[in-house]
Amino acid sequence: MNKKILSSLSAAAATAVMAGVSAMNAFADDAAQASSNGQGTAQAPGAMGLGGMFIPLIIMFALLYFIAIRPQKKRDKELKEMQQSLQVGDEIVTGGGIVGIVVSVGEDTVVIETGGAKHKLRIKNWAITENVTAMERIKEAKASGKKASGVETAAIVDDTAEEKKAKKKKDDEEE
Repeated sequence: MNKKILSSLSAAAATAVMAGVSAMNAFADDAAQASSNGQGTAQAPGAMGLGGMFIPLIIMFALLYFIAIRPQKKRDKELKEMQQSLQVGDEIVTGGGIVGIVVSVGEDTVVIETGGAKHKLRIKNWAITENVTAMERIKEAKASGKKASGVETAAIVDDTAEEKKAKKKKDDEEE
């Protein structure tokens, strides 16, 4: 639905820009005819139309920025955070559709385990498009009423302070 609204908004903006340009061209043509008849001032033909064309262009570029460029940068930033915060045990999906569980994380590569035969693949971080485990954490947090922060959405472990204390206490007792 959001894409439909954006496409209709961009179509309306393009129509408005084209209507403005055609109106300015008609005005410039009328001014040129008036000056050739000796009725107008000594202004160059089309000078008013050229200055007036910059305003719709500026509006068009502003709309393009807020509709297309800015949201894409935000998605790219979230994807990069997700790729950098992968942990062992996360279930991921690559751009090619390969689903696997993270076995080890390197600086710029990740080793994943796929299939029932436990095949291991080494892939680049940039190839990972989705962290299924992180998405499940977000859904669980929403269902329980907790608000998921940006860090949690990037697949960081979602432990509360009490759970951390309990884990630390349990680890201390085992030692």
